[in-house]
Amino acid sequence: MDAIDRQLVAQLLEDGRLTYQELAKAVRLSANTTADRVRRLHSSGVIRGYHAALDYQAIGRPLILISDLRLREGYDNELFHQNLASIPQIVEAFRTTGEYDYQIRLACTDTGEFERILAALKGELGVREVRSRLLLHDIPLRSARILED
Repeated sequence: MDAIDRQLVAQLLEDGRLTYQELAKAVRLSANTTADRVRRLHSSGVIRGYHAALDYQAIGRPLILISDLRLREGYDNELFHQNLASIPQIVEAFRTTGEYDYQIRLACTDTGEFERILAALKGELGVREVRSRLLLHDIPLRSARILED
């Protein structure tokens, strides 16, 4: 990735709906050259997609939590991955190193819903131990800063 590619990615991180013309103006290239570069960034895997960012409070899920999970000995990780997908309140999941096996982020309507999810994790999904924390608020960080040298 050269400096122009970094500028294009930074622009798209800020607003993934920019047109090729708008991107071209920002990086001082033609729209066709810009489109070619963006397509190359896609095909090389640098850009994996475009996504909407949800405000969980606005959709009625104000309780945001991070939970560390430890599975029971011998529980099948692939089965656990498949079962996680059946719980829509889990909005992110990561396999981790260290004391716990996984970390998940949940968006719940209230503590009752969170308790039901905990019961399902422990009862049906092979989770032995859970450590959870309530998120108080997001700290806005520009995604494009990862591209800065």
